[in-house]
Amino acid sequence: MKTLNTGDILQILFVVASGLFLIPSGAIGATPPNILWITSEDHGPQMGCYGDKFATTPNVDRLAARGMIYTHAWSCAPVCAPARTTIISGMYPPSTGSEHMRSMVPFPSGKKMFPQILREAGYYCSNSAKEDYNIEKPGKVWDESSRGGHWRNRKTGQPFFAVFNSEKSHESKIRVRPHQKVHDPAQVRVPAYHPDTPEVREDWAQYYDVVSQADADAGRHLRELEEAGLSEETIVFYYADHGSGMPRSKRWPYNSGLQVPLVVYIPDRFKHLAPPEYKPGGKSDRPVSFVDLAPTILSLAGIKPPDSMQGHAFMGLHDAPPQPYVYGFRGRMDERYDLVRSVTDGRYVYIRNYMPHKIYGQRIDYMFQTPTTRAWKKLHDEGKLSRAQDIFWNIKQAEELYDLRADPDEVTNLVGVPEHQKILRELRLAQRNLAIKIRDVGFLPEGELFSRSKGASPYDMGQDDSKYPFHRVFEIAELASMLKPDAVTALKQRFRDEDSAVRYWAVMGILMRGRGVVESARDDLAGALTDISPFVRTAAAEALGKYGNDIDLKQALAVLIELSSSEKNGVFASLAALNALDSLGNRAADAIVALKSLPSSAKVPDARYSSYVPRLLEDLLNGRK
Repeated sequence: MKTLNTGDILQILFVVASGLFLIPSGAIGATPPNILWITSEDHGPQMGCYGDKFATTPNVDRLAARGMIYTHAWSCAPVCAPARTTIISGMYPPSTGSEHMRSMVPFPSGKKMFPQILREAGYYCSNSAKEDYNIEKPGKVWDESSRGGHWRNRKTGQPFFAVFNSEKSHESKIRVRPHQKVHDPAQVRVPAYHPDTPEVREDWAQYYDVVSQADADAGRHLRELEEAGLSEETIVFYYADHGSGMPRSKRWPYNSGLQVPLVVYIPDRFKHLAPPEYKPGGKSDRPVSFVDLAPTILSLAGIKPPDSMQGHAFMGLHDAPPQPYVYGFRGRMDERYDLVRSVTDGRYVYIRNYMPHKIYGQRIDYMFQTPTTRAWKKLHDEGKLSRAQDIFWNIKQAEELYDLRADPDEVTNLVGVPEHQKILRELRLAQRNLAIKIRDVGFLPEGELFSRSKGASPYDMGQDDSKYPFHRVFEIAELASMLKPDAVTALKQRFRDEDSAVRYWAVMGILMRGRGVVESARDDLAGALTDISPFVRTAAAEALGKYGNDIDLKQALAVLIELSSSEKNGVFASLAALNALDSLGNRAADAIVALKSLPSSAKVPDARYSSYVPRLLEDLLNGRK
């Protein structure tokens, strides 16, 4: 009889204890796969393996030659924190209240982050080292999450799930000067939405340079695996956390901000876990997204994903049928509020703007540190941009539709084109159906996520119709933001609704329609200035302040100045009021003196919110646009 060594015993105990791994027939003694994630920041599929001849990415290209690429992979969020929140939870942040950049909310009751489920099944889980979640961890998630996190630290014979993240390609690295140029700015393809200027070309070239640096990091981790003799025991993923860090990609739920490279290598011994289309050097056109990653990793480990996860496994023992669409979203981006949802079938991209009165290129301090942003805005101010280049600095349409095959830069909106009405209706319905399915809590003002879910998580609150009458709120948000002129009477009627979120969207619908409709609703808006909800008061004050007479303006400024104090009202009311004041432009001049006396520090529920009020105050006091 064979004498069992320590590794054999650990392996047997692991399989017996978990009871979750399906061992293929004839593979007695087989172990679950190791799983390695190599991730990077702020870059799209600008890599050689995706056909970009300007890119220099030999390491990921070699991985793709051994494995397979996904051609329609979306990050769900076009910025890091909500994107990573999607991954770790396997749930859409608009359902958990974690969509807003650098926010922090409680995790849904009784649910787990996917590394916790892996650890319970015997995996060693390490993360090196970025987390950046917008949602609280429900207990211990990782065996180690630090710069020292490494699969080498596991017990002998223990399967591992390890994440290594490269920051080399982050947005901030695009603008580091001086910089040793590698890619020639003269050879850059400038997308149709960017002006062709030296600043833009230099930033794009430097973007390609830093993507090469992220590729080099990937090569180092792949060599470590090979040198340890683990290459054929480990399933490897390479992906970036969202699209390019260039403006109009990062932060925007277009394909340019959401499409990521996703490369997967599956060794021969684990081919039973591969999807049917898997072959070395191949590609899959199956739409996948970050919400699918958690259930996919569990499926590869032989674990059935919990029903609470909203994504679908795209490989492994519990793979789901391919889904027809993947989805994106945009909430508050740093100090600026917005609400956008998007969906794609791989060819067409549908964008739904729920705040179409806001311009695309709201001033976000961090984005304006990139030379391209400043040069682009300057040319807009000077009236020197083409139509496609100027779109970013103007207010939006309620809906957008783009054909990626004919218009990869997404600058020709097809919403009004007769031959595209069928796909428009299809994607519009898909977007609405997802919002209904997940009970999207993003239609609440951010402050109400907290006030309504006190003692619970926003997700749990969102499932309770007595706390969040989703269908009524969603219906009025749709009515308000589609901008149909025949909706005005219904909007005015909702000013008296018992739910503050319904009243908020009713007032927003009047604001969105501009001067004529605001004047017709002047008395209703004046009444809303005394609403119990600070968010209703803010929306009414913005409408009257922007389009009303001198008396209206005086009353509006008084409301907004009072609400701007985060010390008295908290960070969310202050953020809303300061954004409203900013939208008034020169009409807010009389408020500036009062703003100078406000404290620069904000009363915040978490330190992640602490910089936003000071940034807005600085912009207002310095007249920055």
